[in-house]
Amino acid sequence: MDAKTALRFLEVRATSEAQAAEKARKNLADACAVQRSDLTNLMETAMLADAMAKPWADLMVRIERHGVREGLARMRQKAMTDLVEYGLALSTSLVTNAQRIHEQDGLRRFLSSSDLDVDEEAPAEEPAPVAEERPAPAPKSVEVPKATPAQKRTLLAIRDTRIELQETRVGHMRVVASRQGAMPRKDMVLWVIEQGWAQQDQSTSLYDGQRVSLTEVGEAILAG
Repeated sequence: MDAKTALRFLEVRATSEAQAAEKARKNLADACAVQRSDLTNLMETAMLADAMAKPWADLMVRIERHGVREGLARMRQKAMTDLVEYGLALSTSLVTNAQRIHEQDGLRRFLSSSDLDVDEEAPAEEPAPVAEERPAPAPKSVEVPKATPAQKRTLLAIRDTRIELQETRVGHMRVVASRQGAMPRKDMVLWVIEQGWAQQDQSTSLYDGQRVSLTEVGEAILAG
């Protein structure tokens, strides 16, 4: 999996876990304001949600420092080391013991859900020297690349059947259509996006589906 796609998967999962933890804490805080509320289950839920969210939050920090592939590898190594170091020692505090058990569960779940094979990231290009300002050239016509019949059929399907990319679970994505018509292959849809012939709307979550539409180049290919 390329680093960009892997990052999207990991960000979606980290956001989901953080939102679940925030909701659990809010439910606990609301219950604390009500007299004679039974807080046992709410405290347990909040502790578990925090334990599930923590490895993902730590992962995002490592990715920011080291990149997707290296950051993920370092976080998974730390999670495995932490699990080994927990051992079987117990505290005299029931709360501490429960927290340790939840933390171990969170680490195990993180390791199970983050087992991704991420490709090497391309080295960052050095910024080009700033050129002196010159009058903007006259706009040029869009250069239309040649496309095979299969590639054109993919562009037609994107245009006519309202294609979306949707993540069913971490590391697994599918193509769905909201209109009847030919269903393009996922690899073809991803390929035309990489070529700049189409684009996906990343303002929404992959879990909800990201709409794919043609770019100016894709429209020009079909018009030709």
